[in-house]
Amino acid sequence: MSIETSVAGSVVVIGDALIDEIRDDSGVRELVGGAALNVAVGLRRLGVATTLIAMVGADEAGEHIREYLADHGVRLIESAAPHGSSRAVVQRAADGEPDYVFNEAARKRSIRYSDAARDAIAEAGLVAISCFPFDVPAEVDALLEAAAGARLAIDPNPRTGMLSDRDEFVKGFERAAAGAAIVKVGADDAAILYDGDLGALRARLRDLGVGAVLATAGADGAILETDAGTAAAPISDLPGRVVDTVGAGDATLSAVAAGLVGGSPARLVEWRALLTRAMDIAAATCRAEGGLLRTPESLAEAERGVFGS
Repeated sequence: MSIETSVAGSVVVIGDALIDEIRDDSGVRELVGGAALNVAVGLRRLGVATTLIAMVGADEAGEHIREYLADHGVRLIESAAPHGSSRAVVQRAADGEPDYVFNEAARKRSIRYSDAARDAIAEAGLVAISCFPFDVPAEVDALLEAAAGARLAIDPNPRTGMLSDRDEFVKGFERAAAGAAIVKVGADDAAILYDGDLGALRARLRDLGVGAVLATAGADGAILETDAGTAAAPISDLPGRVVDTVGAGDATLSAVAAGLVGGSPARLVEWRALLTRAMDIAAATCRAEGGLLRTPESLAEAERGVFGS
């Protein structure tokens, strides 16, 4: 079921899993999503053994999430969901960008760490964190205690519909990011959390001791700043039209994280190759609806009538 050669080691992903209820001119439809879930499934599709730690409800939506993860070979370690499964109603804004309205479960998301979760974290080569409630100090405390000593890959991924305290979010995010192996940030993150200056945010994160900073800027491509130097890559020009940009950032993080499971590259040429491949994967993911990671190879196979993962 993987679409690339298996990568040694494993990754634990911590964050959100939800149902995207998409409403547009075509009607209403539901897709399993969530940034952390997309990253976990993306890693598995790249051949990495992956565990997702997320809040999933004992309801029909939760069953869809569990089935989807099982279909993709992702191990799920559940955290209790007293408000049921998270849901996001997604509509297109006037500028074409998705507008999200989150239910109570998503706004009050919380993660607790069972013995199984702690064991998985301890054994993982990398722990990726995305769309986490960094604005809740108790959640950050629990995360840092459970992940003490782990190599971290962090995407703050703030959602305005779930953000209760911007200043507290920044404080919690920076506590977790200090010393992380890699942090991914985008232009939207800089606009929501800081003053909109993505370059200044990159510098701030490096000052916090982040090993590598991956900064994505939509049509302007991405920059990867590391101890070995700085690599830049434009967006990849692939055949076919862009269908949906949702999931592009998650695909980028999945692709880079897959290359870091066994350790961080020492040479800039290796970082540059990793970034270029990530941009190819992000572009392929944009050629279909939803956040499911695609690769250029999988698109080519689909064109030849070869379907599957």
